[in-house]
Amino acid sequence: MKIHHLGIAVESLEKAVPIFELLLGHSPDSTKEVRDQKVRVAVFQVGESRIELLEPSSPDSPIARFIGKRGPGIHHLTLEVGNLQNTLDTLAQRGVRLVHRKPRDGAGGESIAFLHPSSTANVLIELLEERDRKQADNNQEQRDI
Repeated sequence: MKIHHLGIAVESLEKAVPIFELLLGHSPDSTKEVRDQKVRVAVFQVGESRIELLEPSSPDSPIARFIGKRGPGIHHLTLEVGNLQNTLDTLAQRGVRLVHRKPRDGAGGESIAFLHPSSTANVLIELLEERDRKQADNNQEQRDI
């Protein structure tokens, strides 16, 4: 397991990006709009992890609601796991409240699921399985059959 990225809710990428450019010493590695999540994202690679600045693209987006309730700041922590479904099953068996019981597609094509903050010290935790690892595991399973 490793920290994949930290999601930071911001009111404006235009204002936030220059601050992180100054702190990290480089421009964002990518920027994109994720329409189904109603968010614009600026991604900064930091070692093996990333910082993702999240700007709402609609007033009814989850990020806009978060900013409305709590203000800008850390929105979620994403941990990369080897087998997302097994991890979700294990956590559910141990009483962790899940937002998603089954993996869903993430913005970068990964499989993701969120854990409810009431079970994780009031921190929204996203679990992520990289698509390449999942496909490699599936390919291995197919070869083993």
